[in-house]
Amino acid sequence: MKIIRTTRSMAAWSERLRREGVTIGFVPTMGALHDGHRSLIRAARLRCDALVVSIFVNPAQFSPTEDLSAYPRPIARDRALCREEGVDVCFEPTALTMYPEGFQTTVTVPVLARRWEGEARPHHFAGVATVVTKLFGIVHPHLALFGQKDYQQAALVRQLVGDLNLGVTIQVRPTVREQDGLAMSSRNVYLSTDERRIAPLLSQALQAGKQMIVGGMLDVAAIERVMRQTIEQAPTIHVEYLAVCDPDSLEPLSVVSAPAVLLGAVRIGSIRLIDNLLVKLPGGKSGLRVERGIKPLTD
Repeated sequence: MKIIRTTRSMAAWSERLRREGVTIGFVPTMGALHDGHRSLIRAARLRCDALVVSIFVNPAQFSPTEDLSAYPRPIARDRALCREEGVDVCFEPTALTMYPEGFQTTVTVPVLARRWEGEARPHHFAGVATVVTKLFGIVHPHLALFGQKDYQQAALVRQLVGDLNLGVTIQVRPTVREQDGLAMSSRNVYLSTDERRIAPLLSQALQAGKQMIVGGMLDVAAIERVMRQTIEQAPTIHVEYLAVCDPDSLEPLSVVSAPAVLLGAVRIGSIRLIDNLLVKLPGGKSGLRVERGIKPLTD
């Protein structure tokens, strides 16, 4: 496995392979890799001739109140996972490499970013959109894979790629979960034993909402009330949002009349967890529509 740290070397590597007709897959990450990342890497490995994984803790998507220095950086373990999965290149730029002195350009997707995670973390999605645009321009992949756990991020990237004609096919893979339903996340390791015990209530709440819809309940207020009651079994969990939304626009629904996405974010102590579930009406289709190169999401 090759480790590349400069944008020039990364771009030259990709350009050479593209000239040779090699299909390049890309999995962008911030490191602290877990089995969710592994599933993306494996899916990309099956679809592409060459595979790049980026490991870059992006300072642009952290707000001043978030502790960038505390983000886990187990680089040796991350490289070992990539080697095990047959990754061809680990792209490991520094912050100064990605944002050199004088850097001033920001990419925004204002409508998709205004709610949910965008409201909770106002700086986050501008940082995501900017770094993804830069990474696509440097790595120049044919295919990039993202996880459904960060649903709003995946929708934003899909919009970005389509709006700017970036020529990258985006595929979103299902959320990988622990045995008790908790969505895998690099944040999970910071949960205490008691916090870890109650953390699955978020996925249980979303499942409760899904079962109501599948059972014929279409009133969003009633669905959200049951989801909140499920979470409130543990008074130490603080709900930031639980919502039933259009799966493409992410606008909140009042009545479920088409496929929907259930979005949730909670805080347990100092740890913030997010999750989501896609739901179809009986006899209907589920997932995001096939457009702008994205595959349908699946549960």
